[in-house]
Amino acid sequence: MATVLPGGSVRRIVGWVRLSARTVCATSDRVPAPFEEGGDAAVPSDSPSSYSERPVAQARRAKAQELVERLLAEGRVRFTDPGDDEVAEWRRVVNYAKRHGMEPEGRRIEKVPYGGLGLEFYLAEGPHPNARSQRPTASGSVPVPARLAHLHPVVAVLKDDDQHLLMPSSLRRRSLLLLQGLAAEAVRRGHEVRAVHSKFYRREGGVDIVVDGFAYTVTVRQEFPESSIPERSARLVVEIAHGLTRRSGRWRDRKNRSLEQALGVILAEIEERAVEDAEHRANDERKRREREIRWRAAVEEARELALREQLAAVLREEAGRWREAALIGEYCDALERRLGALEEDGDEQPTGSQRRWLEWARRYARDIDPLQRPPGMPTLREPTSDELRPYLKGWSAHEPKRQAEP
Repeated sequence: MATVLPGGSVRRIVGWVRLSARTVCATSDRVPAPFEEGGDAAVPSDSPSSYSERPVAQARRAKAQELVERLLAEGRVRFTDPGDDEVAEWRRVVNYAKRHGMEPEGRRIEKVPYGGLGLEFYLAEGPHPNARSQRPTASGSVPVPARLAHLHPVVAVLKDDDQHLLMPSSLRRRSLLLLQGLAAEAVRRGHEVRAVHSKFYRREGGVDIVVDGFAYTVTVRQEFPESSIPERSARLVVEIAHGLTRRSGRWRDRKNRSLEQALGVILAEIEERAVEDAEHRANDERKRREREIRWRAAVEEARELALREQLAAVLREEAGRWREAALIGEYCDALERRLGALEEDGDEQPTGSQRRWLEWARRYARDIDPLQRPPGMPTLREPTSDELRPYLKGWSAHEPKRQAEP
């Protein structure tokens, strides 16, 4: 059973937490991954108190403890419509729990989208497959060949294609060696390596690494192709296409490390994206199934109502004919009385035409009266789309999706 909390449940702490965000990042015991972009150097704190004693850390620990307790008790915790600040704050809370060992033993906190704009947390079994404890070390974890020999077929095609990797020959050779190292290690881990077919990567060179059916384009390019400074012009950049993710996906040559040392982290980032994408795919499939169940229920309810309308239409028609027959019968009785009165008075005898009209009217009343031969249950037909539409409450009559607004 999942708990759905209103999006404003953390607004009371977001304000003053944001004021301390930089200090928290600077004094936190989290060390940025050595090859991630955006890792800021730690800033010494001017405060003599330890981080864990500060109000921000205490509030975050309390929120993390509350989240873990809810997850243990209820399985999933959902926020229906959190704002951007709330999403960022919950991300910090979860990071705090991970850094300080607050996750239950043998389990980890994971998050997935919920209901479009919502957020859902749950406990997954075991450590994350791309957690630092599960990853190979970055330095030397992916061997880079020294020669362009025994190349992966995709890298071999790049080597012979002068329309890609447009850069000086020495950088081009190094780029091919980097791609070969990535391709060989990806294959060793059981992944597929394919050629890049997108028109957006013609100047760069790259490969598609496919993990669990998800393809991630990895490209290499010269970082400063126009620079006249040899040191700058010799730098390369490896990028993973962003797609729909906000994750960092760019690694550069720097003085304190080279791209060759980052290949392990690059592959680990691809594998982590595959885990997230698989979760998103599973979540999308779950939502698709739930939507189809709701649609089928709506169609069945609409069908029952449309069939009821068929029966009601027959009933209204029969009731109308019965009422008409009764009214004509009353008319015939009145006409017969009038003709009898004329006959008794002797002033004016009823004509044969009048008698024949009375007889015809009585026969007609009997013919249209449904109760002369009591009817049974009518034979029904399957309702049409137009007959279902008024009862579908916005659903399509043909597929599990909402109708477009007129």
